[in-house]
Amino acid sequence: MSWMTAPEALALLKVQPQTLYANVSRGKIRAQPDAKDPRRSRYFRDDVLRLAKSTQGRRKSEAVATGAIAWGDPVLPSAISTVIDGRLFYRGQDAVLLSGQAGLEDIAALLWQGEYGSLEVSAVTDGQSPGAAANPLSNALLALAARVATDLPTRRRAPAVLREDAARVFAVVADALLGPPRVKRRQSLSQRVASSWRRPAAEDMIRRALVLLTDHELNSSTFAARVTISTGASMSAAMLTGLATLSGPLHGGAWASVMRLVDHAARDGVQAAVREPLAQGRRLAGFGHPLYPHGDCRASALLAHFTVPTLHVELAQVVEELAGERPNVDFALCAMTTALDLPPHAPFTIFALARCVGWLA
Repeated sequence: MSWMTAPEALALLKVQPQTLYANVSRGKIRAQPDAKDPRRSRYFRDDVLRLAKSTQGRRKSEAVATGAIAWGDPVLPSAISTVIDGRLFYRGQDAVLLSGQAGLEDIAALLWQGEYGSLEVSAVTDGQSPGAAANPLSNALLALAARVATDLPTRRRAPAVLREDAARVFAVVADALLGPPRVKRRQSLSQRVASSWRRPAAEDMIRRALVLLTDHELNSSTFAARVTISTGASMSAAMLTGLATLSGPLHGGAWASVMRLVDHAARDGVQAAVREPLAQGRRLAGFGHPLYPHGDCRASALLAHFTVPTLHVELAQVVEELAGERPNVDFALCAMTTALDLPPHAPFTIFALARCVGWLA
């Protein structure tokens, strides 16, 4: 009787599920997997009762706002995805477990429709997206901007119609980032990426990365996309907002800083590369995450499935020794790019393709 189900906890706290998850993520309520169904959690009764009695279970708007900006990016719990006790969940399903076999199409079905399965997210576009460019980000921004003025608003349109719209917008982004498909036959998104980059052996790792990066609570780019869509703007307008926000060096553009750190280590040695920013009080790109104090589960899930380059291994060891921080998903993407000889822009392209599905959700 020491543990209770989510419905029982919610009834006592009188809050929405995302508030319960937030209290777990912030250490206010202890949780453990349900022995009968590992996809669900049970919550420590005494913690729930304590919060219910002190009326702290329901977070006031000012407390939410304060927590949202504490790390520089808005990070708020979401019904679509949430982090609980160092684990990432998509609509209640463990993202790391899903990455073992699911593709991005499966995750799109789960997030867009609430049911696990395969959903077509690479429909044929209407020709508005330009061909692949040397700068995939510029290409995607231009392709989306071209649609914003003519795409229909999202208000007063049925969910089924919006899902079709979402698939079309995603296809525009995919074409802009990857160029037209290299083969005529139907491919999964991960197969298409691997084919576009002429790295068929990398397909499984690309698939895993796409799944793990699909969504991550209301982070800054998702928050921005939500603000845009709240006005009734089109799907393409929201994706344009999200992609522009993702490009920042503190978000999806962090991979470039990781690459510079690796280059510094190759040139001057690992110790020098790590000690210099630490001596200046600067954050080490690619390490640490406020939601994962014991290590980013997404990074661990990726790094376990390929041979990490020696330099990256040494860098991770020295950073943990000197700073006490472990690799995050940005570091893992960069290590994967080097190990599998992917294009230099691969970390951002994978991140953008995956997160576009989350924004559309």
